[in-house]
Amino acid sequence: MNVVGLSAFYHESACCLLQDGRVVAAAEEERFTRVKHDPRLPVQAFRFCLQAGGIGIDEIDVLAYYEQPVEKLSRQLWAHAAPSASPERPADGLAWLDPGHPERAIREGLGYEGPIRFYDHHASHAASAFFFSGFPAAAVLTVDGVGEWATTTYGAGRGAALERFEEVEFPHSLGLLYSTVTSYLGFAVNDGEYKVMGLAPYGEPRFLPQMRRLVTSGPGGQFRLDLSYFDFVNGRRMFSDRLCDLFGAPPRRRGEEITRFHQDLAQSLQTVLEEILLEKAGYLHARTGLPDLCLAGGVALNVVANGRLLREGPFKRLFVQPAAGDSGGCLGAAALAWAEATGRPPEPLRHALLGPRWNADEVASLLAATGLAAADFRGREDDLLEAVVDRLVCGEVVGWFHGAMEFGPRALGARSLLADPRDPGMRDRLNRLVKKREAFRPFAPSVLAAKAAEHFALDHPSPYMLETCAVISPLDLPAITHVDGSARPQTVDPATSPRYAALLAAFERRTGCPLLVNTSFNVAGEPIVASPVDALFSLGTSGIDTLVLEDHLLDRSALPEGWPELLAAWRSRARSPFARGRSAIRDDLYTFV
Repeated sequence: MNVVGLSAFYHESACCLLQDGRVVAAAEEERFTRVKHDPRLPVQAFRFCLQAGGIGIDEIDVLAYYEQPVEKLSRQLWAHAAPSASPERPADGLAWLDPGHPERAIREGLGYEGPIRFYDHHASHAASAFFFSGFPAAAVLTVDGVGEWATTTYGAGRGAALERFEEVEFPHSLGLLYSTVTSYLGFAVNDGEYKVMGLAPYGEPRFLPQMRRLVTSGPGGQFRLDLSYFDFVNGRRMFSDRLCDLFGAPPRRRGEEITRFHQDLAQSLQTVLEEILLEKAGYLHARTGLPDLCLAGGVALNVVANGRLLREGPFKRLFVQPAAGDSGGCLGAAALAWAEATGRPPEPLRHALLGPRWNADEVASLLAATGLAAADFRGREDDLLEAVVDRLVCGEVVGWFHGAMEFGPRALGARSLLADPRDPGMRDRLNRLVKKREAFRPFAPSVLAAKAAEHFALDHPSPYMLETCAVISPLDLPAITHVDGSARPQTVDPATSPRYAALLAAFERRTGCPLLVNTSFNVAGEPIVASPVDALFSLGTSGIDTLVLEDHLLDRSALPEGWPELLAAWRSRARSPFARGRSAIRDDLYTFV
């Protein structure tokens, strides 16, 4: 049975394919179009999924869509929400008023004529966590900005069944609370919330009294925002003037200096979020009596809160699937369709390496066409790994491109930038010259799963890099240790990522350190690289020193003279297929349409 899951027309559109209950492919559309957060119909991701599954469009048994368009429209009309024009969406007009638009787009844009099932947004979130967790039963909590009407839901999963027994409705939303303060702090809404999370450890929670006025906890799973401090319902900006008065300062403008005030405000926000999540997790545990928790929705990407939930909350185990935001809704919708048709849950998620891949011979053909000098290590993996370690111990930044691309926002050793975690200057160099982003941003480590407990306060696998914990390593690891002594580790299992694990083992043999800095292979404002061509552009236009493309290694120092300038010129042409994409969503107001 072939089930296609689809999420589109909101934040990050994506597509997945379940074959006989197992996820065989999943990818975000932005990786193909190079338009960050691309919300459009995922045409290219759809084509990839069919190709990866070896099927034609006529072999799809059912296509599952991740939300209910009619219910979503009712909320949009209540809130007077309307789309804003953008270069990518210049002619929306009144199309958003048509709840039949998603189905018509699927029929016309994909050419699909088979059955379509529509599922509730938060049901898709819940299913994406529970059904792929491997837990026979678990409490389920979903928290995001908003779906149709729900912003937070409480329920439980058992076998092939999911129940929901309580929800919080729009406009009362923890996700929108976080996005509002993100906007006030001068970061992009829909994208910069993780920057606020990274900024928080630099501050003290001295604005807790003011922050607690923004949101009030209620009985059971309920809470309410004081809407006088917010303006997102009217669709002009996230916050009202009253919020500026509450904190006693005007909003920070994009690019302005980050001060102690901003750091303390970020910490106060993070603390309030964690307090409410802990309280509501306690309620959910008491209500269900189950030992395990599945968490989904955009707020589930707050790895600091996840770590605290697991350490201080009532649940023994926590599962967050790697694409916990809206892109992962396609997984949940597909799982719901599978369970509905078969009465069985799908197989647990074994890994997140579900995207496109290129083999070594394809890479060799591409490199031959470019004329670039590259070392060919086909059939000599050990030699390749030693060559990479040579460069890492010399302080170089390595672009690592191997195997199937990750699904979700985290690089997990397939499309990664790697560096020596012992280098005290590496974090600043990566932020300034390679990632081209704010200096306060932390970097995460990858560590061999068997050695994780020696370096981190972590007693269980963390393969998707979705929780923080204390660094307890006997080694000095300044490049991956945040200002509060924490890190967000990825544990690497040789059974899932054999070459990446072998690289970590080779680095340990040379240095005694079984971990590496691992950050996503992209620069600020761009999606993670998907293809070898994307990776070559990054080598030529960023501060990466070395690029590994499957079994081939290229050094930036060996690039032909003028090559970086040529690549930059190609990208500057508006109609160039290599042009750098822009974000397709607003960055000053949460995307409601």
